Amino acid sequence: MSLSTPQVVAALKENFECATRDITGESYAGVSGRHEVNGKAVKTTNGAGPHNIQMFMLASDGTVLHCLPGYWAPADIVPEMELARQLNQVWMSSYSPEQKRREFYRLHLAHAYNHSNATRMRSRMQGFDQQWEARHKLNTSDTILNPTLAAQVLQKGVKAPEGAFKTTDLIMHERMAVRPFLPYNQFDVVAYSDYGRPLYDKHEDYRTASGEVDKEAAKSAPKLGNVDVMRQARRANKQAQMGQSGGMSQANYLARRGIKTFARYGVRAISN
Repeated sequence: MSLSTPQVVAALKENFECATRDITGESYAGVSGRHEVNGKAVKTTNGAGPHNIQMFMLASDGTVLHCLPGYWAPADIVPEMELARQLNQVWMSSYSPEQKRREFYRLHLAHAYNHSNATRMRSRMQGFDQQWEARHKLNTSDTILNPTLAAQVLQKGVKAPEGAFKTTDLIMHERMAVRPFLPYNQFDVVAYSDYGRPLYDKHEDYRTASGEVDKEAAKSAPKLGNVDVMRQARRANKQAQMGQSGGMSQANYLARRGIKTFARYGVRAISN
């Protein structure tokens, strides 16, 4: 979806050589539902599913110029490609290493601050990702502007007030700004893509004509990605909860569950 419009395809052909890398089993890989090539598509927001896909833009020597975590709308991805082109010029210039680092920092933050209101609206963090950040990292997450306001999303039916969370476009550029011209094999994808819930699934292929999810069909849908890691985290969390509440034993709880394991594929765009 991000790369499928004529404008994006033209920009890719002009400035990039594209390749993909299977990141199944990587520690930063998330979990999602299987989405068939000819399956349905639904709208989502910029930066949604950061654990599932990362789109890298590299210089010819493998230096990271930019990385877009998750999905990005075609209208917003082309300006990010242009930024990568500018950064590549800086990297290839005769600037000193320190000048290059300063320019990298300046260009990324300036780009974020100059984003249109439409881009910022398309970059609102998903509600379940906001809840994850508030529940697990309320006072430590760089995605949160105001912990007091952000905590309100933990109340049932309450949406995040204005000013509680940063938009994903700002999160992306702030994180990139402090990672100036890193070699691809030294880029800390784990920390960079770490926000929101590891499981991201909108059940595209299990939606009815009205747009509602067929929950019964979706229950048995195959999952892609680090299912084992997610399962272990759930077990640990459940064990902690049972230890606090004195509920059923962990063994009995796990015996009632049967979860299949599947592989997941990630995609990265690589520049020339």
